[in-house]
Amino acid sequence: MSAVSATSAAAAAPSSIWGGLDGPADRADILIVDDLPEKLLVFETVLGDLNQNLVFARSGADALRQILRRDFAVILLDVNMPDMDGFETATLIRRYKRAAHTPIIFITSYADEMQTARGYSLGAVDYIPSPVVPEVLRSKIRVFVELHILQRRIARQAEERVALAASEAALRLAEESTRRSSLLAGLSHALSGVLDLRQGIHALLTHVVPALAANATVALVDERGVVTHAATRSSLFEDDAASVELSPSALPSAHFALLREALEAPADAPARTANFVDGALQMLPLIHGDRFIGGLWIDGELTALSAALLDEVAARAAIAFATASLYGALQVEIAERRQAEARLEEASRRKDEFLAMLAHELRNPLAPIRNAVELIRLAAPAEAKVRWAADVTDRQVRQLTRLVDELLDVARISQGKVVLQTQCLDLVTLVTQAIDSQRDMLHKRHQTLTLSLPDKPVNLNGDATRLAQVVNNLLSNAIKYTPEGGAISVSVAHEPGGPGEFALLEVSDNGIGIDADLLPHVFELFEQGKRALDRTQGGLGVGLTLVQRLVQLHGGEVVATSAGAGQGSQFRVLLPCLGDVEEPVAPERSEQLPAATVARRILVVDDNVDVVETTTMLLSLSGHQVRSAKDGLQALHIATEFRPDVVLLDIGLPLMDGYEVARRLRQTPQTAGALLIALTGYGQQGDRQRGRDAGFDGHMLKPVDPHALAKMIEG
Repeated sequence: MSAVSATSAAAAAPSSIWGGLDGPADRADILIVDDLPEKLLVFETVLGDLNQNLVFARSGADALRQILRRDFAVILLDVNMPDMDGFETATLIRRYKRAAHTPIIFITSYADEMQTARGYSLGAVDYIPSPVVPEVLRSKIRVFVELHILQRRIARQAEERVALAASEAALRLAEESTRRSSLLAGLSHALSGVLDLRQGIHALLTHVVPALAANATVALVDERGVVTHAATRSSLFEDDAASVELSPSALPSAHFALLREALEAPADAPARTANFVDGALQMLPLIHGDRFIGGLWIDGELTALSAALLDEVAARAAIAFATASLYGALQVEIAERRQAEARLEEASRRKDEFLAMLAHELRNPLAPIRNAVELIRLAAPAEAKVRWAADVTDRQVRQLTRLVDELLDVARISQGKVVLQTQCLDLVTLVTQAIDSQRDMLHKRHQTLTLSLPDKPVNLNGDATRLAQVVNNLLSNAIKYTPEGGAISVSVAHEPGGPGEFALLEVSDNGIGIDADLLPHVFELFEQGKRALDRTQGGLGVGLTLVQRLVQLHGGEVVATSAGAGQGSQFRVLLPCLGDVEEPVAPERSEQLPAATVARRILVVDDNVDVVETTTMLLSLSGHQVRSAKDGLQALHIATEFRPDVVLLDIGLPLMDGYEVARRLRQTPQTAGALLIALTGYGQQGDRQRGRDAGFDGHMLKPVDPHALAKMIEG
């Protein structure tokens, strides 16, 4: 698409102002800025009937170049563009004198109050949502075009009247005016679109020497007054009066003295904008707004024409240099922002690695503890105190495992790595099972539970495992923060809302309540109320964060309320509800698995001695023939002779990791058909996929449930 499109004559009858247009010269220029070619094509199609000159720009920088070249009746500016967005572009546009009051209409697919206020502060006259409505866009653009044409006609008429009154003077000054206009036009054209300071300095010196002066020097300064760029040019130089770049320290002392004088003058002093003279040397300050940019030095006498033109030359150069400086600063800011984003991505990657390693390191010691508990139960089932100790240990291992899983779940949800496995579920059945799993804790704390459930199922589309986490976390939270002998209530109901129904789950208690200061932050990660030194209400502050994010993944919401400290609390969960379903799927209950029916040859490979010994003992007590290895090389050697039916293989092994061991076992005839099960602390999706690629049949996280392991071995 060309940068400028002169539209064909409109078929519809134009307004009264447009009806008197004489031809293409009377058309107004409309600037359309968008980085997407297809959107520019849409604007060309929609605005084609206006019979005006459409000028297209694909970026903020391109728009600035167009602004330097022509006056526009109106500017259509896309907010979301790469490198330089619409607001940044508008900020730079407003710094040009010719575009200081040009109407700007922002095109955006989204605009909140803050964004809208920012746009209007930059002089925006309107916001048009994308995709645009053709009739609305054309009518709004038509208003500004008519106003621009009318102003241009008035200006033209005024110029004609002045021209008639001063025709004799104009004839006398025609030659001088032509030279002046030609030089300024050439300078403006050379400086338009220049966003590199060195190129701008060269263009300025080329137009000043020798046309206006025999010798000229330009120097630019930063906000502290330190010279950053300098160059000189003389008609006495050979090589077609080429510009010579100077280092800041090479600026002549006389030039530097005038520069220092200008820098030390008050910003609002009239002398600040006047020429600074030292004999035949004079300096024209380059000022844009209230910012001192640098100086243009002229060495030698000036003609009347030169003196009149230099002020205008300096003014135009200052605008060009200011734009280039702003663009350079913006590019630096963009580069810094990208570096910051890269650092954040790297920090996120390191955090993921840390969480994975943390989970592995925490699960490793939990695995032999859980195995030892099961061994104690098998070895001394009749001793009450031993059973009690084993039960306590088992509960605490499960609690530690749950904390590790919750921490990793929150991280995975934040990164969008959790995919729900949805099916039709009955919330009533799911809540009932959660309460059954918590009854021992309720009984131990002598707490009363009031349950209110509807007579018929409350069906919803959800992930059974994840929704069970929601219910269990809310219920265990109520039990934990309600004193012994307290009361807890759980209810499920249908809640009307909007076009459909919602399933409402409420968990209330008369416990310690939530302080008003904490209530707005109760779902934030690691956020808790003031903790006592005895840690009776301990935890990581992860459970409620996980509840909120899992509910949101299901399209619902969770709200916490409390009258204050000591007044109890209530959690309300709303989830989209399905209609009547004949046979909703009930969440699976945990069940007691049967003992091993077939003795198998099993090879256990792990560098943790406690894991190897406890796992070997458990499997041996179940009737299996078990061998063990402490690294990959030893495992490969034993497997060739032992010919195991099952290999329980850790991933993080010394010398050779579990993935490589699995690949080699699959390539060895004696173990090619063996059941390979990964027993590991690495449980992220990428770890599981790598395991499948390496040849593993199963992936189990430490600490492994002995019953689940037995079931997998049984096949």
